[in-house]
Amino acid sequence: MGQVHERVADLFFPRRCIGCGKYGYFLCDLCLLKLPRLLPPFCRKCGRSESGGSLCPTCWGWQSDIDGIRSCFHFDGIIRRAVYELKYHGLKSISGSLAELMADYLQNDFPPCEVLVPVPLHPKRLRQRGYNQSEILSRKLGELTGLPMDGDCLIRLKDSLPQARSKTVEERRRNVDSAFTCRDGRFTGKRVILVDDVCTSGSTLETCAEALKAAGAASVWGLTLARES
Repeated sequence: MGQVHERVADLFFPRRCIGCGKYGYFLCDLCLLKLPRLLPPFCRKCGRSESGGSLCPTCWGWQSDIDGIRSCFHFDGIIRRAVYELKYHGLKSISGSLAELMADYLQNDFPPCEVLVPVPLHPKRLRQRGYNQSEILSRKLGELTGLPMDGDCLIRLKDSLPQARSKTVEERRRNVDSAFTCRDGRFTGKRVILVDDVCTSGSTLETCAEALKAAGAASVWGLTLARES
């Protein structure tokens, strides 16, 4: 049914490349080649670019429940515009193209997993926006990879400020402290992948992982489309 809706939408609102404006695509072949891929070496914990390929200064000495975070791209250029269109301008139909990029990364550069879990919005924010972009990406990603998506177990208790408004890592950690919990133990023994659109400092993913591990998850990795430099 979703594909039918997309085809109807294409009739009235033809697809245009986010990068160059070419009709027929959200991301044309030429612009795909220009995407700011986040390539090794990077911190083996948080996934931030790191020349040594070990732990970045922020991750040294910091104990967190998340096993690791990986991001497909730097949050820059075409990818930044694509995320803004999805997140703030209601262009939900671009999610399929973005999920294809994440699926390629997941199937080639990621540890085995059993379930996809989107980072949840607080109910107040969800009512304001009308949808959770991370859940949309997770659902598309599940369709492409065959992995189940569970979007109603991990919940957000705290209506935190957007992480981009916090200036330091410590502020971001305080901002989401105890912000998430799990309804039940359905993830007991499961290998979970947390899905989000953008990783700013990793604090949100770390706090989600804390709730998931407390509910019995065997492992928790974070996968985001993009990462702040």
